[in-house]
Formats: sequence, structure tokens, C-alpha cells
Amino acid sequence: MRSTRSSVVARVLACSLLILVGCSEAEGADPEPELGVESGLPADVEPRRGGRLVYGLEAESNDGFCLSSATLAMSGLQVVRSIYDHLTIPDGKGGYLPYLAESVTSDDSFKVWTIKLRPGIEFHDGNPLDAATVKANLDAFRGAEGDHARQSLLFAFSLKNIDTVEVVNELTVRVRTVEPQRAFPGILYSSGRLAMMSPTQLHASEEDCATKPSGTGPFEFVRWEPGESMVLRRNPDYWQEAPDGQPYPYLDSIEYRPIPNNDRRIAALREGDINMMITSAAKDMVTSLSELRDAGDINLLISTTQTEVTYGILNTSRPNLAIRELRVAAVQAIDFERLNDIGNAGFPEIAQGPFGEGVLGHLEDNGYPEYDPEAAKATVEQFKEDGVSTSFSFLSPDSPSNLRLAVLVQSMLNDVGFDVTLEVVSEAELIDRVIAGEFDVASFRNHPGEDPDLNYVWWYGTSPENVNPVNFGRFDDPIINENLDIGRSSGDDAERKAAYEAVNRQFGKEVWNVWIYYAPWAVAEAENVHGILGPDTPSGDPATSRIVNGHPTLGIWIDEPRG
Repeated sequence: MRSTRSSVVARVLACSLLILVGCSEAEGADPEPELGVESGLPADVEPRRGGRLVYGLEAESNDGFCLSSATLAMSGLQVVRSIYDHLTIPDGKGGYLPYLAESVTSDDSFKVWTIKLRPGIEFHDGNPLDAATVKANLDAFRGAEGDHARQSLLFAFSLKNIDTVEVVNELTVRVRTVEPQRAFPGILYSSGRLAMMSPTQLHASEEDCATKPSGTGPFEFVRWEPGESMVLRRNPDYWQEAPDGQPYPYLDSIEYRPIPNNDRRIAALREGDINMMITSAAKDMVTSLSELRDAGDINLLISTTQTEVTYGILNTSRPNLAIRELRVAAVQAIDFERLNDIGNAGFPEIAQGPFGEGVLGHLEDNGYPEYDPEAAKATVEQFKEDGVSTSFSFLSPDSPSNLRLAVLVQSMLNDVGFDVTLEVVSEAELIDRVIAGEFDVASFRNHPGEDPDLNYVWWYGTSPENVNPVNFGRFDDPIINENLDIGRSSGDDAERKAAYEAVNRQFGKEVWNVWIYYAPWAVAEAENVHGILGPDTPSGDPATSRIVNGHPTLGIWIDEPRG
């Protein structure tokens, strides 16, 4: 029997949290907050230049920023938004806009894609953004030989459909895919993880690539003390021009600080130790943070736009989790309404599948099992009588908000006869263990509401004949595989919609994951800080309220800069 320090700590925390849960259950849910709007944004006031932003993050990015091999969570992606730029960005409506690219176009087959770059853009190292450097980046990310010294990790699988990358001229790249790929512009964004590294970073040692990031973004790297802070300074030659005729950004510098504890991060904002923070703790959004906003102490933006889903990954390589009836019983055991009320003040939308409202493939009812603890108990008892193990471990991040939910889920599963052990680890360790397959069930957030083709790599079947190491649940579902293929290659909107709805129904039927809720994100800032979403895009489209992969920092400004 495995015994670890983390599981001992988990048991102690579980006892404490269950007492707190009992006290908080009667509090009820707060009203749904206003979404997608930054409070305190002054009208008809010109942004001021200067000042230092100290930004509290949820976690540290321990393996660094060598983007082709990095395993970045939200906190790392936020840093990426300051140092780097992307070829494309989401438009908040399910499509993608050119960003570093001036245009991204395909032929009629959706197999030949032409990327035309904006002229006059430079990396922080002084090198130009040109077609040769974009090709080198794409080769590095997909694990192909090229003008780079990089290794690819997960991208080697997510970019397998790229066949060739060629330079057409100084500012034009042509990409050919193996199979048609309608959503290729989304692949160039890859949930914020595919950004353009400078030639210096592409050719650096592994250590320097991870610890000395260099892009085309609004801020340049200065220094990084992991676990303490990363300091960035204004890029004086940034390629986007502000209304005052000078280049963005407005700020002089940003210091990112990892503060994993939600309560401490909020306290640091309230006390002035930081002046901006991000959070995924839904309960805080509608309680403490909303109270501070209403008192005029902070500004706040809460977003559910095309967000990701919080869920439990089931490792179906474990014999008991490969049994559909036990997976169904696990879902039937969980009272998601009560879980959401207690853990999240009833705010987020409860999930029954991977696609939230407004995302291609969304269904009001995909057949996901309903709450039925008696049926769950009967199933568990029957399998116990048949000698099948109903024990497994549940891996949870160590933040209080995540633990609150994990303890409740553990309790509900144990109440119907499962034997669930809670393991508590850092966010970084959790990601590493999920990638390595060293878990039974893990609390996870993923699948931001972009084009569903971006989920192809996460869900396409894995088998001895077709190993897909980034299908973390280790399932192989022929119906999901078939419809992922259709959704990727079809040029017909109705056919793609039907394909992803079929994927959704199959997830509801087979319960490959335990879907919990669509995760809101919030950014809170001091009352004199503004501009979370930034200016209009280079193509003239309004900034989106979608912040699930981080938000821009070029348009942030401070009323009264303080050195």
C-alpha cells in the first residue's frame, strides 16, 4: 500500500475542509456577476504612460519557457502574452484573426496554407520576423529538422498533420498538411502555446532556452528567480502603435510573482503588495473579489467567454477505470449541483461534456449520467462482490479552492462504496504526473472553447498500433476517432457541427472523463490600474473578453505611476 507525505497531508486537510464545508453549505449561492466587462474603466480618459505592474500568478512555470517543449498552465501562458506574440489569435467567436501574420489563407482543399507576415517587426534580439524564422519555429515545434536546436514534446503530436513548411519569399511561408485541416489557423495559436521565439532562443542551450525567453512581444525579459519573480521591461520598439503615436505598451515594467494560495494572492492585492492578479477560484469571484470591487477598492473582470472545462481525467489503462459501469457509477455518485453550490458559490455553469455554450459541438443534453447515488451504490457493491477493485487515488492541485472541491468529490464517491485516496500536489507536479501517466484520476482544466479540432490530439485513440501519449485518459473510441477525422477535414459547416455533436454524445455515453464545470477566469487589479483586455486587434476587430489563455498586457495603464 502506497503511503506518501502528500497523502498524509491530504487526509489532514480533508478533515479540516470537511468541517468548513459543513459550515458553508447553508450560505447559498451568490448572484451571477456581470461577465466580460472590466469595472472602473474610466470613459474619455487618455491612458497614461509609465509605472510598474506587479502581477500575482496562480503558479510558477517550473520547466521554463522553451516553448516547443514547455508544459505551460494558465500562469505560464499569461507570461507568454507579455514576452511573445502569436501568428494568429482567437476572435472570441470561434474563429481566428491574423496577428503577427497579416493573413492566413488556404486553397480549396484546406491542405495548402499560406502565411503572409506583417513587415517591419523585430524580435527582442534585433533579428527580423521573417519567413525563415517562422519556418524555423514551426519546424522546432513539430520536431522536424531545421534551423534550430530545439526539442519538441507534446507539439510533435499535435502538429503531426503538417507535412512540409517552405519559405516562399521574405515574408511568406507555405505549409502543406497531410490531411485537409479546416481549422489550421487555430493550430497556429494552439491555445496560446505556439508563439514565435527569436533566433537567439531557437539556437540557445536547453537551459538558456528555458530561462531566457525572447520574442516579439511588448515586454522584454530582464531576469527570473523561479519561485520568486520574473521581471520584464518595456520593449521600446514594439510593432503596434498606440493612439498617442508612440509604440505600445504603456507600462515601464512588469514583475510576475507566483502566489499559489488564493487567499494570500487576494490579500497581497488588497494590501498593495501587488496591483494585478489572476484567479480561477470561482467562489472568490462572487464573494471576496466582488465585495472589494463594490467597495471601490479594486477593478475586476470576470470572463466565461470560450472558456475551458474543469474535469476529472480517468486513466483507463487502470483495469477498474476501463470498466464503463464503474465510470458511470462515479458520475452518478456526484451531486454536481451541491458540489457547485458549496465549492463555487453556485456560479459556474455545470458541465456535462467538453463543449460549453457557443462552442461548436455544444449540446443541451448529451446523455451524460444524472445524479443517482443509489444506482451508483448498487453498481459498486456488485463489482465488489465480483472481486473487482473499486479503489483509486484522486490527484488534486494544492490550492484551497481546488482542495475544497476535491474533498467533496472524494466524500461523495466514498459514500457510495468507492475507496478514494486523495493525493495533493503542486500544479506543476500534477501536470508532470498526468503527462507521465502516473495517476488514476486527476483534477484537470483543459479544452478551452476554440475550434474543436484543437482537441484532436487530446482525444484521438491510443492503442499499441497507434500510440498517442497526449491522450492522457488512454482511451480509444472508434466513434470519437471517426468524427474527429470528419471535423478536421470537412469543408462543410453542417457536417463539422454534426461530427462534433457526435463526439459530445459519445463522451456522455462512455464517460471517458468526469465533466464538472466550465471554468471562469477573473483578473483583479488595483483601483488605479486599467486596460485588461487591451486595444483593438491589428486587423481592427475589438478585443475579446476571452482570457482563458491569458490576456494582453500592451494596453494596461496606471492612473498615477509609482516608479
